[in-house]
Amino acid sequence: MRTELQHVPNRWLIAIMGTLLQLALGTVYAWSFFQQPIMAANNWTNSEAAWAFSLAIFFLGLAAAWGGINLPKFGPRKLAMSGGVLFSLGYFLAAYALYIKSLALLYVGYGVIGGLGLGLGYVTPVATAAKWFPDRKGFITGMVVMGFGFGALIMAKVLAPIFMSVTGGNLVLVFSYIGAVMLLITLPAGYCLVNPPPNYVPEGYIPPAVSPGMQASQDTITAKQCILSGKFLMMWTVFFFNIIAGIMFIGFQSPLLQDLLKKTMDPATLTNPQVVAGLAAAGATLIAISSIFNGVGRFFWGGLSDKIGRVQAFRLILGTQLIVFIGLLFVNNPMIFGVFVCYILLCYGGGFGSMPSFVLDVFGQKLMPVVYGAILTAWGFGGIVGPQIVAFLKDNFPNQAAQYTFISASVLLFLGLLITFALSNKKFTPIEDGSKTRCGSCSD
Repeated sequence: MRTELQHVPNRWLIAIMGTLLQLALGTVYAWSFFQQPIMAANNWTNSEAAWAFSLAIFFLGLAAAWGGINLPKFGPRKLAMSGGVLFSLGYFLAAYALYIKSLALLYVGYGVIGGLGLGLGYVTPVATAAKWFPDRKGFITGMVVMGFGFGALIMAKVLAPIFMSVTGGNLVLVFSYIGAVMLLITLPAGYCLVNPPPNYVPEGYIPPAVSPGMQASQDTITAKQCILSGKFLMMWTVFFFNIIAGIMFIGFQSPLLQDLLKKTMDPATLTNPQVVAGLAAAGATLIAISSIFNGVGRFFWGGLSDKIGRVQAFRLILGTQLIVFIGLLFVNNPMIFGVFVCYILLCYGGGFGSMPSFVLDVFGQKLMPVVYGAILTAWGFGGIVGPQIVAFLKDNFPNQAAQYTFISASVLLFLGLLITFALSNKKFTPIEDGSKTRCGSCSD
């Protein structure tokens, strides 16, 4: 037994390397840092530039769903390292796209290929770490996905400014250098991710007792039954609405803050290079600070959900955000705007910190990778809907774009909050859901 234990990797090392992988992938959340420079250099509209980010998040969701299904087949190491290679390749292709000024190639490189890498890399450490920590599910999944939230901080305040300074603002070189850094980080981190041995139980942990009847019922449930159930649909929708609300700011928080700051300035000074640089610096600072809240929110809400319950956590996440978005309709002060954005990102991250444990509790460990991968498609569709709403409003209603954005998010959060009152923390059973296990039908 001693010899066997010596071959079991340190589970904390796996959690740390999973967090490091997420940190690298999370740099995608600093897209708003590049939004204005890319538009200016190529004469593209808000909507055109935003589609690169939207596609990256959309294909993240699709790849995460595929990765969750195939994680048992390929194992976490292969999927994580493949994700790192594809994500890095996305940056290299984006650099070439900017060099030849090809919007289509930017979409394919950064959006499709980079997004596929994001999805494979994202789902793997979350599902793997959850298996190593059955005793700290909310805490550890919150910790791992916290890295993704902090990625924007690293990009907006470290990598991007350094590379922009070194290259004189040459976006082609900047994206190339970022791709190389991503490759150096993601490959070693992905290599360290492995599954625990069969029937692994951490020292000192006593699994909760499950009645033979309940265990037999859980063992016969299929992924199809889970994914086609009403409970899954409600969880997906709540997740989707929370993502739209937060991702609106992730993609456009810098331009929105700059628009607010411009209202306090003399219009004649807005073309001054120093003023333009100051506005960009203010936007980058907000990206960095809000990314901290995005990261901490995953850790904070994930741990809190261990104590108060998963559904209860989501009710707080959506309900408090609803109040903040209504408040944003009356805010003209850039400082208060920044505070509100940080709270929204805290709750946005909280959805990602709480959902893995919610899926684990409701659908069980065996089906967790598949069901969680499927639920991440909400992220993919949210990545399309959220940024495109803001881009459309900024292009067509520039003076009212912010107010219309806040109203749209408020409506979605209110609907999501209503849905949470139809959800519970109980384990999914086909009988309770109205499914017919015998024929495999899972309709409600």
